[in-house]
Amino acid sequence: MKTPSKLDQIHFKTRQNRWLWYFSIFCRLALAAGFIPAGLTKIMGERFASGLSVSHPMGQYLEALHHTGYYYTSIGIAQVLAAILLLIPRTVTLGALLYLPIILNICILSYTVRFDGSFVSAPLMLLANLYILFWNYDRIRFILPLKVSTEYTLVPKPDKYSNKFPFLFFTGAMASMGMIILFFIYGHEVMPRNSLSECKKQFVGTENEAVGSTFCECIHTHAGNLDECLTVYEKNKK
Repeated sequence: MKTPSKLDQIHFKTRQNRWLWYFSIFCRLALAAGFIPAGLTKIMGERFASGLSVSHPMGQYLEALHHTGYYYTSIGIAQVLAAILLLIPRTVTLGALLYLPIILNICILSYTVRFDGSFVSAPLMLLANLYILFWNYDRIRFILPLKVSTEYTLVPKPDKYSNKFPFLFFTGAMASMGMIILFFIYGHEVMPRNSLSECKKQFVGTENEAVGSTFCECIHTHAGNLDECLTVYEKNKK
């Protein structure tokens, strides 16, 4: 019998812990709660984040996406379907696999346009989705580019869970959350924010207040391209 790999062993040990099981359920519920309202909004034909000005880079994207017809609706259907599949125990793995490319796209988009609304939540949702996929690693291991033991099959629910609290895991989870929040605060020198007034507040009392105000007006008043507005800001800042 071939010895299970280190990853197999870690997965098996993870599946025996009650606290990590609770966390997997929490992640499933949180991910479903994040996609159902957003998906239903698209299915009903309403623009997502309708309160966001079309002058904002994300607002421009969402406005254009809203006018793509059934493509926009299909995104909503995919989001709701992924959420429902996550809530059903037998289809969790399928739901997580469907969820992954959608939330990865949202995460990259949020960082690209520096959108406050999902700058923190999107990467946290991505990490939660990856955790769900790891929790169901025994179901997807054969489609991964890894050398796997054929002796390691589906892991059944244990007769008795371990009650040992995984301090190291949750410390890492909190540290990851902290790093994401810190990157949101300090990762970019300037952010377009969600409104002209909020954008200008980040420059109040700084030596770049005037050029910062010009950057904000470039975004929110003149609906300028983010890259172009940033280029002007970089060129004129002190």
